[in-house]
Amino acid sequence: MSDFIKNTGQIWRCGNLYRTSKYESLGIGSYQDSYIVNVCAHPGITQEGLSRLIFVHKSNVARQLGLLEEKGFIRRESDPQDKRSLLVYPTYKAFAALKEIERVNAEWDALILEGLSEEEKEVAEKLTARLAERAKGLIDGNDKKTEGRG
Repeated sequence: MSDFIKNTGQIWRCGNLYRTSKYESLGIGSYQDSYIVNVCAHPGITQEGLSRLIFVHKSNVARQLGLLEEKGFIRRESDPQDKRSLLVYPTYKAFAALKEIERVNAEWDALILEGLSEEEKEVAEKLTARLAERAKGLIDGNDKKTEGRG
């Protein structure tokens, strides 16, 4: 395993541990914050649309949304245009939690970037944004270099 993969994995796992400890009062874990953030940003999104948006398998999305629905963060309704599809809406509780999620994420960003110069922070932001776009392109099949591989 390359150091890049190892290091990004460690940053991700440490961030999850940090966020989970901070979300204790909300009753959610670090894996559920992206659901709340994205449902609040896209009220009425389908479960399948959310799956594509956050790059999580549909069965995991359904499971996490079920837990969030039980806890009162979201509600799901049948799509009037397609009864097989569920639309996901945030509740007041989700919008209230969103403020804390944003605060905790900003706090983690500041902590993880502490000690870097402004120039280093800018370079890190640009590089990780490029890598994220590349990764999404590979998964979405939009990367021409991967065509024909399989």
